Amino acid sequence: MDGEPAASSGLGLPDYTSGVSFHDQAYLPETEDFQAGLYVAESPQPREAEAVSLGRLSDKSSTSETSLGEERATEEGGLRSGDSSQDLKQSEGSEEEEEDEEGCVVLEEEEGDGEQDEITRASELTLSDTVLSMDTVVARSGETDGEEEEEPLTEQSEGKEQKILLDTACKMVRWLSAKLGPTVASRYVARNLLRLLTSCYVGPTRQQFMVSSGESPPLSAGNIYQKRPILGDIVSGPVLSCLLHIAHLYGEPVLTYQYLPYISYLVAPGSTSGPSRLNSRKEAGLLAAVTLTQKIIVYLSDTTLMDILPRISHEVLLPVLSFLTSLVTGFPSGAQARTVLCMKTISLIALICLRIGQEMVQQHLSEPVATFFQVFSQLHELRHQDLKLDPGGRSEGQLPEVAFSDGQQRLVDPTLLDELQKVFTLEMAYTIYVPFSCLLGDIIQKIIPNHELVGELAGLYLESISPSSRNPASVEPTVPSSGLEWDLQSGSCPQDDGHSGTFGSVLVGNRIQIPDDSQPESPSLLGPIPGVGSGGLDSEEDNALKRELPRSAHGLSGNWLAYWQYEIGVSQQDAHFHFHQIRLQSFPGHSGAVKCVAPLSNEDFFLSGSKDRTVRLWPLYNSGDGTSETAPRLVYAQHRKSVFFVGQLEAPQYVVSCDGAVHVWDPFTGKTLRMMEPWDSRVPLTAVAVMPAPHTSITMASSDSTLRFVDCRKPGLQHEFRLGGGLNPGLVRSLAVSPSGRSVVAGFSSGFMVLLDTRTGLVLRGWPAHEGDILQIKAVEGSVLVSSSSDHSLTVWKELEQKPMHHYKSASDPIHTFDLYGSEVVTGTVANKIGVCSLLEPPSQATTKLSSENFRGTLTSLALLPTKRHLLLGSDNGVIRLLA
Repeated sequence: MDGEPAASSGLGLPDYTSGVSFHDQAYLPETEDFQAGLYVAESPQPREAEAVSLGRLSDKSSTSETSLGEERATEEGGLRSGDSSQDLKQSEGSEEEEEDEEGCVVLEEEEGDGEQDEITRASELTLSDTVLSMDTVVARSGETDGEEEEEPLTEQSEGKEQKILLDTACKMVRWLSAKLGPTVASRYVARNLLRLLTSCYVGPTRQQFMVSSGESPPLSAGNIYQKRPILGDIVSGPVLSCLLHIAHLYGEPVLTYQYLPYISYLVAPGSTSGPSRLNSRKEAGLLAAVTLTQKIIVYLSDTTLMDILPRISHEVLLPVLSFLTSLVTGFPSGAQARTVLCMKTISLIALICLRIGQEMVQQHLSEPVATFFQVFSQLHELRHQDLKLDPGGRSEGQLPEVAFSDGQQRLVDPTLLDELQKVFTLEMAYTIYVPFSCLLGDIIQKIIPNHELVGELAGLYLESISPSSRNPASVEPTVPSSGLEWDLQSGSCPQDDGHSGTFGSVLVGNRIQIPDDSQPESPSLLGPIPGVGSGGLDSEEDNALKRELPRSAHGLSGNWLAYWQYEIGVSQQDAHFHFHQIRLQSFPGHSGAVKCVAPLSNEDFFLSGSKDRTVRLWPLYNSGDGTSETAPRLVYAQHRKSVFFVGQLEAPQYVVSCDGAVHVWDPFTGKTLRMMEPWDSRVPLTAVAVMPAPHTSITMASSDSTLRFVDCRKPGLQHEFRLGGGLNPGLVRSLAVSPSGRSVVAGFSSGFMVLLDTRTGLVLRGWPAHEGDILQIKAVEGSVLVSSSSDHSLTVWKELEQKPMHHYKSASDPIHTFDLYGSEVVTGTVANKIGVCSLLEPPSQATTKLSSENFRGTLTSLALLPTKRHLLLGSDNGVIRLLA
């Protein structure tokens, strides 16, 4: 921007922008682009989610499949969130009760769930930097004229750094939104973007219209079609761009089921019976809500718009108008904020009118339009009742009631009359009367009872600026010559009231007349807006009446849509795993039973090993309506026997699989990096486990009860330990490594378990844990072990305690596969029953029988995606299914 925002000193308004609160409500701007080359948001056209993701795996090999590398996340920790683990209504409801601090808005972070604390921090902190950075860029841009000579190099370099930071932050959020999938992106990214948006409009400074330096216009706002930006629109551009990108990725339901309900929440009046108290956050929320609604309307299809139009009218427009036209509720930033909200609201109503046509306006929008125009009559009557509003004769704290000509008794705050008269001026009457005369035509008389009064006020304004012109209907409304002319896209009708406006033309009798391009010079601020040229925010994209949401391969429909709707309504403090048996996707391809399933740490891909001697790498991005089938991204076919283990070495990002020999291979190219055969062909490998990052070792157990450690980076053995200790506990059936990598536990076919310290090689403990074969073991944080056995039991142990913490018994079938979700265990049996039990509470288990419609065959393997809350279920027929 080469200009700076209009100063608020002339209005006597305090500065509220000394800080930004991240956990408060947050809203949207009208525009996606920044002005004067500061930042031009990329078109939020959705690339495929795989193509958007650029993780650290992608630099492993330039010849590898690009899509593989793109799917990798740079850090596993970035998939969890804690700040957003509090519901929006809980976190923001408290703000409605706080007093509006005029010195600053406090910067603070909520404390959330300890397990989920990184996605929200990443999104909030990065985007907060974005907001502050953009604010700095705009401010610096405005100061350039005065300080250019003093420090030109410093200003340029700092401004460039801020723009780079802003652009990088936006790209990161878009990448995360595609990578995390619809449910996680909506719960943690979109939700925090919405909350952050309000901060972009807090305070009088961000509510000033953008003008060029040297000009200081009054409060007038210009033509309602020009979408004249305020500083808050510029600051909120990146947030809005990211929100629209999420909608482009996952479709129209994001707009209607997540964004619109949040807007309704923001503009909802307070729960008190008296007049709603308006603080600076609520004021900013109203501005952001209206701006976001304008963007949403443009992207809604005609069918959807007509379906939700009653909701928009009653849950958005009328609540906003109740604040805007209130005679008892003042705005903390005074007349300036009310003027900005007035222009944004009228632009929104005009946009809807242009989309739906006159008949639908009369049917659905009569009440909002009449409510807005009615305020002119109320103020006109109050000007003649000044004596009745004398506060001397009433008790302190009690507002007077005034009888109006419509028969209604309304409370009036005399101290607000000055503010209201500064907003609803003669110029405002002219600004809205002329375009609405064109939009509504003859039905204006039916919809707006006081249209004659508003027309007279508009005429008085014309007379004040041009005494020769008295009738507002005879004067063409001016359209900015430098910006996009709404005649072509928005149906602005510069002809008189007797002609009905159409999209881009004027109907005169049975003749369609195209308006002349040349327009008279603007007699006032209704003309070209200083500082907003044709290259600024007033762009074609910004003024489009309707834009199509492009079809994305990851758009929500069918079961995916139903599950997503459920997930965004779940409290973020709910730490329980809920299994609903919703089928989301199928992964056919194996010709034999699936022996093992292992999601990668990023949860965007998973591995499967089968009796058909192959390992397959599958993408986990949503597609279709729940019935779609996904093909594998890569097939590793170098095994000679049935594959019974597959896992990921996180540190070097390699895949480890075993069929009796251990294969280490690159998931991008499918190239075998190393193969380790058993040291003695008579002593095969029976169990394998990988060490957690930053370790790069693989631990292998052989049939002679020997545990060996191999570092994949160098040849030979690292360590070799005997576990039997002179006993004959049988074969090692399962291995588990603690999350810290400090201990390994082995489960034997006799039910015996041995705990080994990996740092010293000492056996810490050996004990008879079960009466049958150990089927599976998992190690949990806090030195907790979970084991299942063929004796139908599932047992929770402390590493060095003799007695188990909990003991579960399956009634009919042994639990042959299970996985962990926080403090819960999700179990599976050969009878196709899925159970959920707690590690902390007394024994109790809820089980669900898989229906044949959702899962066919016998359950052979199970894996849980903890961030996305999905289950991967492998069957004996070679098909893997994703359920929620």
